[in-house]
Order: sequence, then C-alpha cells, then structure tokens
Amino acid sequence: MTFWKFFFKDKKSSQLNKIDHISIQRIGKENLYLSTCKQVNLEELEQLCDSVGWVRRPLRKVKFALENSFLIVSIFNIKENNKRLVGFARVTSDGSFNATVWDVVIHPDFQGKGLGKLLMNEIIQELRKYDISTITLFADPEVVKFYKQIGFMVDPDEVKGMFWYPT
Repeated sequence: MTFWKFFFKDKKSSQLNKIDHISIQRIGKENLYLSTCKQVNLEELEQLCDSVGWVRRPLRKVKFALENSFLIVSIFNIKENNKRLVGFARVTSDGSFNATVWDVVIHPDFQGKGLGKLLMNEIIQELRKYDISTITLFADPEVVKFYKQIGFMVDPDEVKGMFWYPT
C-alpha cells in the first residue's frame, strides 16, 4: 500500500514548494522596507490597489490568490510606529521553468522613486535562485516602457498570448 501512497498524496503534501522565507531589508535612508513575507493584510492591499484606481476584487478570491502565490514581495513605509503598504507584487510559478508576475503596484505618493524597479529586481533575483529563466507578465500600454527598461521584451518570439473568457 505504501507504493500507491506515493502517487496519491493528499493535496497539501503535493503542493508546490513556494518561497516561504522572510527577508526584510531597509531601502536607502527613508523608512522604507522590502519584505518577502507572505502574510499580507488584505485591507491594506485593497487600499493600495484603490490608490491607483484598480477595480475591486472579492477579498476571498484575493486571499486565495495570495495563498497560492509562489512569491510575494511588499514594500512598507514605517512612520511613527505605523506601517503602511506602499508597494506590492506577487508571482505564480511551476517552481522550475516559468513564472508570471501579477499585481505590481506602487502607491502614487511613492512612484518615480525607483521602488517599482527595486520590487521587480527583487522578484527576478528570487526567481533566479530557483533557476527559473522564463519570467512573464501582463502590462498596460502606459507601463510597457518601464518594463522594457528593466529587461522585459514584448513578444520576443512573436508568440501571441491567447485568452479564454466566459461568455
């Protein structure tokens, strides 16, 4: 019977080994900190997304997406013992070959200060530790230039993404 248990493991034991270490680094002289902790306050994340005008998503689905992300990177501003989420991104991955970056957001008060580049460089650095070499993302037209500046290319092999949506 032990032989068959190998093939029919319970869902939790067969889940992808996600990045679960915690790294906290101070950014420059400001009270900004970068974290790879997977615990994110959903209300703070919702406020951050609201600040850039994103459409609200059901919190239960956001929670599920966070729980199933391979990597989460956050940037916090700490002022007078108050911690404020000012940057965020998450990654899904097969843990071996491919990863996709989702939900990259920097609060408008902190945009133009290099935090988006810092966030993306941290993501790339973490994924390269797992020898993941194909990193993809979806970008609105107004931020394509930003991603090109940090090394992303638009359809390098002229492969077009395909989508299916319920009708």
